[in-house]
Amino acid sequence: MPPLPDTRGRPLSDLRISVTDRCNFRCPYCMPAAIYGEQYAFLPKPELLTFEEIERLARLFIELGVRKIRITGGEPLLRAELPKLIEGLAAIEGLEDLTLTTNGALLAGRAQALKDAGLRRVTVSLDSHDEAVFRRMSGREIGPRRVLEGIEAADKAGLRPVKVNCVVQRGANEDDLVALARFFKGTGHVLRFIEFMDVGTLNDWNLAKVVTASEILERIAAEFPLEPDPPRYRGEVARRYRYRDGSGEIGVITSVSAPFCGDCTRARLTTDGKLVTCLFAARGTDLRGPLRVGASNDALRARIAAVWRARTDRYSEERSAHTDLSGRTLPRARIEMYQIGG
Repeated sequence: MPPLPDTRGRPLSDLRISVTDRCNFRCPYCMPAAIYGEQYAFLPKPELLTFEEIERLARLFIELGVRKIRITGGEPLLRAELPKLIEGLAAIEGLEDLTLTTNGALLAGRAQALKDAGLRRVTVSLDSHDEAVFRRMSGREIGPRRVLEGIEAADKAGLRPVKVNCVVQRGANEDDLVALARFFKGTGHVLRFIEFMDVGTLNDWNLAKVVTASEILERIAAEFPLEPDPPRYRGEVARRYRYRDGSGEIGVITSVSAPFCGDCTRARLTTDGKLVTCLFAARGTDLRGPLRVGASNDALRARIAAVWRARTDRYSEERSAHTDLSGRTLPRARIEMYQIGG
């Protein structure tokens, strides 16, 4: 069928599925430990979509034009028997790319099983490979070694190219960027720097904490000359740059300084079965409820299509209207990062 457009002509082609709201890290910009302590009550199992429900909905999204699915969380590797879901999704006709985003702490022991089940690639979050900075930004006492071992295991299993995501915050890790680029340069892994975004309501976001893409690129290029690499497809999130010596590439994700809402082709399915059409959304459309009371595939497909066709989201382009003079986000409801994935 022809691409399903929203009100701005953006086709539905990507689906991100959050399979758990739990995480084994407590990154301050996503799930700060002061709020999400050991006694925090996450969703009970009956409220999570089952694998069968996820597969059924995924088929409907693919029928509507989705070609790429990314599994997210929370930390998706905490979901029991995840390779079983991967195997089911990989078998759906029409799906061209199946990927997963993880913090990498559990990846070393599971990379091969994920590959064998049909996963194509992984993206691993790593905000610094410095021991002290990593501990501070992950909210845990473990160092980066386990994540680096996970990256190595993913590469060995053939989950390539491994993408490594680094969220950059002023006062936290901006001085580590060149060292991180040096560490991954020439490895075949793709390092991507992400501007600190105001996702959710709990990360104390302030414009002053944003290290912009232009500053990131200036720091890297001063050490390793870069040149732009053109996008490979519509809706590609990262702006790509290759090292002039041919030793690889980096990417920058510029949601704050240079929003890319006009090319956003991503829908999101939350852990409890809500369809969300923007990373900065305040609410979603329930699919789990109709699914569990016997809605037909035609009815579910029509519900999904109606939501996408009515989509008007462009929060990043409108961010200044939601920011006060001090650079802080004005109070408004938003779904938290761990519920929706990155």
